[in-house]
Amino acid sequence: MKSQNEALHCSLNEVRMNIDKIDAELIGLIAKRSKFVSQDVRFKQSAQDVVAPDRVSSVISKVRTLAEESGLNPVVAEKVYRAMINAFINEELAEFDSLYKEIKQSYY
Repeated sequence: MKSQNEALHCSLNEVRMNIDKIDAELIGLIAKRSKFVSQDVRFKQSAQDVVAPDRVSSVISKVRTLAEESGLNPVVAEKVYRAMINAFINEELAEFDSLYKEIKQSYY
């Protein structure tokens, strides 16, 4: 017997409805991840800490392994994660700049 994840669906609409449900779950998880990303900017001392190339490499390596274990093409997983990480880095850099300006202004 096939699980729900492996079941073949009868129509394009049914497939799309399932994709839409998964998209909603993904957005919720990305929003949750975003809240943690917003918290970690407080612990960073420089823009280089925000960019954190070693951390990015570590995350990508972990994600590729998880993708392979889950039957997902690791190239797809890496591309998705790199896009997400870059978007979060840009957001975090803007927040870092804002925090830095506030701190700098409070001393002058």
